[in-house]
Amino acid sequence: MRVLVLNAGSSSLKYRLLADDDTPLVDGIVERIGEEGGVADHTDAIDRVVADLTDAGLDDTVEAVGHRVVHGGATLTEPVLIDDDVIATIESLVPLAPLHNPANLLGIRASMARRPNLPQVAVFDTAFHATIPPAAHRYALPEWTFTEHGVRRYGFHGTSHAWVSRAAADHLGKPLADTKLVTLHLGNGASAAAIDGGVCVDTSMGMAPLEGLVMGTRSGDVDPAVIFHLMREDGLSGSAVEDLLTRQSGLKGLSGDNDMRTIEQRAGEGDEAAKLALDVTVHRLVRYVGAFAAVLGGMDALVFTAGIGEHSALIRRRVCERLGFLGVSLDEAANIAAVGPDRSTTISTGPTPVLVVPTDEEAEIAHRVRAVVAG
Repeated sequence: MRVLVLNAGSSSLKYRLLADDDTPLVDGIVERIGEEGGVADHTDAIDRVVADLTDAGLDDTVEAVGHRVVHGGATLTEPVLIDDDVIATIESLVPLAPLHNPANLLGIRASMARRPNLPQVAVFDTAFHATIPPAAHRYALPEWTFTEHGVRRYGFHGTSHAWVSRAAADHLGKPLADTKLVTLHLGNGASAAAIDGGVCVDTSMGMAPLEGLVMGTRSGDVDPAVIFHLMREDGLSGSAVEDLLTRQSGLKGLSGDNDMRTIEQRAGEGDEAAKLALDVTVHRLVRYVGAFAAVLGGMDALVFTAGIGEHSALIRRRVCERLGFLGVSLDEAANIAAVGPDRSTTISTGPTPVLVVPTDEEAEIAHRVRAVVAG
């Protein structure tokens, strides 16, 4: 089944058409939606996608559409055919993902308007983490915050963690059911997951994609008292603090830049702010890997993936050199060579393998779509 995978952002629409064997047939992005010089809205963006498919002679070959949706909450824990009820549920979750779900909905509505006869399937970032037990997904807050407002850990980047966990097990030559993995999805957004036998048992992101690791512009973990302090001392509103933590913090807050490549270059030239950004990032990663290894009772492999995870030999080296107590010993030559590898690669010599595994969220979404459509 040929599946068109759509990933709609507020001002962009990424798309990929995958053949039955997941070979990419058409791949692209429509940018600057609603901005000067770009298309007017997401409906026009879908028309651009259709035009690209038509130019390639492939528009009539699309058999289903898969939509990446960031937040499915506690009820949408599996991929589903999209109908009015599903749309209403995704809309009801906007308060939990205000930066993502509205854009995802724009893409869904535009696609359904242009392709009403095709099966349209929503695949949720949060779904893979629905198996996390209450001990890990509940916060130590009053019960009403959970029952009335859904306050709990949901986790994100689920399609990536699912894909790389299977790929890692295949690379190790072990059944997924017999593996304990710590996976690190490191990009502009970043998260860690503890995966036991293919089942997620803990993750670093929380109710929203803000908690956990240091990210491009997001703070990751921060003492809640910091929020009260800034509101009290600087008179910041709730929305101003939200903007501070989501758009002005992380690597950008520490160094003034959210591009890891630039930060690594600056740090190499002696820039103190860039060096601090790297130090904080690595410390946070080491802390989570150690914690998740403890949660799992050991780990069969440590897996790096996504933009930074697949391309930054420096970050991988600095993390791994502090994990010798877990049996991690890096092969530096293999680490340097594994920059954007096209297949799973081992970069270690110790008893605990360290892998670089290219993620393929579009292929994972396509797999899920085919399963739903096949019934």
